[in-house]
Amino acid sequence: MRLVFAGTPEAAVPALEALLASRHEVAAVVTRPDAPAGRGRHLIASPVAERAAEAGVEVLKPVKARDPDFLDRLRAIAPDCCPVVAYGALLPRAALDIPPHGWVNLHFSLLPAWRGAAPVQHAILHGDDITGAATFEIEEDLDTGPVYGVLTEPIRSADTTGDLLERLAHAGAKLLVDTMDGIESGLLEPRPQPTEGVSYAAKLGPEHARVDWTAPATRVDRLIRACTPAPGAWTTLHGDRIKLGPVRPAAGAGDLAAGDLAPGELRAGKKEVLVGTGTHPVALGDVRPQGKRQMSAVDWTRGLRRTEEDRLV
Repeated sequence: MRLVFAGTPEAAVPALEALLASRHEVAAVVTRPDAPAGRGRHLIASPVAERAAEAGVEVLKPVKARDPDFLDRLRAIAPDCCPVVAYGALLPRAALDIPPHGWVNLHFSLLPAWRGAAPVQHAILHGDDITGAATFEIEEDLDTGPVYGVLTEPIRSADTTGDLLERLAHAGAKLLVDTMDGIESGLLEPRPQPTEGVSYAAKLGPEHARVDWTAPATRVDRLIRACTPAPGAWTTLHGDRIKLGPVRPAAGAGDLAAGDLAPGELRAGKKEVLVGTGTHPVALGDVRPQGKRQMSAVDWTRGLRRTEEDRLV
């Protein structure tokens, strides 16, 4: 089939790679416009745009998918189907109607669970044991379309969003190619999503990523892993923000006994740094103090002028 692929972040690149290597023709790529990044805030092309340019594929960067010039160009390209992975913008009916086989999204959840922008983050945050990916036909409503295919993936106890998303992106790339093959052959028909088990995964921003040390340790652990690498979990000490990497259960061995710590209370040893939660302490991993480089929690506490009243809040 003749395809126009839509996607933007690094997680969409494996699917583009798989489609480029398939028997299908990727005639063009649609991605979000270049965005400012880095300290200089220079405009940077999306990872999908960069890979498409390397492959010599036409790249379309509409500000909005309803722009007449974009719709005219899409009609001129005349795709049979438009596969999508994390494009990041709503598609109007005028765009949805152009390809005869519609727009087919690779979504990183087991629909109808975790419809929306951040399915992997919410699966980790809510303690799901299993997640997966699904290909479905895009409708105007949010992630409601009939499903072509699914795959499952266990969530490991130490998985961050970055870890899990990388596995799903690669496994999902094959699922998306298989879905294109099935649509082309006419042997694959989408099935409506169940009406039960619907949940929504709103985008998590920095305002959601502050650690509440009065929460149970399991909740603290899940929040930090869900927010790694973005938007980045954080806390404060003496009013200064500190970014946090994943924590782990407190060993409580050697020079440092776990004991009972009040929520947010620090206890630093030679090999680990413990923090109290609403249940039992956890050991900090890497931290990044405000204005400084990332370092181990042990190295961080060595440079602190600590008092008995120190609390992470």
